[in-house]
Amino acid sequence: MEHVSRKPPFTYPEVGATRGALPEGYHRFRLRRPIGRGRGLFERAGAEILAYRMQKGTRIFQHADTPTAEPGTTVTVRLGVGLLGITAPCRVVYLLDEPNRRGFAYGTLPGHPESGEELFAVEYDPADDTVYGLVIAFSRSATWYARLGGPAVKLLQRFVAGRYLAALETSV
Repeated sequence: MEHVSRKPPFTYPEVGATRGALPEGYHRFRLRRPIGRGRGLFERAGAEILAYRMQKGTRIFQHADTPTAEPGTTVTVRLGVGLLGITAPCRVVYLLDEPNRRGFAYGTLPGHPESGEELFAVEYDPADDTVYGLVIAFSRSATWYARLGGPAVKLLQRFVAGRYLAALETSV
């Protein structure tokens, strides 16, 4: 009998939507901030993002099936502290590998308190040599306790996104 590995489904239907217009019915979020200048910085930052440095730098990274992001890789992050912490599973949806944009997006899996997708990327503007860190997300509560958190969960998302970009700045 052949063993077939079945991956759990994403918890939202709009898989890959962080590539373009974010879907209605979700909390939508975008943070873009300059992190420095130069093509070299862009290249280093892109490699750091693919190695999960944004997640590791915020100390929420728990595990990934691969050392660098690849489509299909399962990534777990730990949200909260101590006994109040929650392990949140995600899967890499796609890589962003364009001349002036690099990064990856992951989507939520069953067991994650939210349902949605998040893109972690770096952009290079050749017009003025500026490098930008970028986090784009759409999400909605998938559990009673995330719904109970209401607006605080959205504030926490903004706070963590800022920490992602700060982690990227210090790693390059």
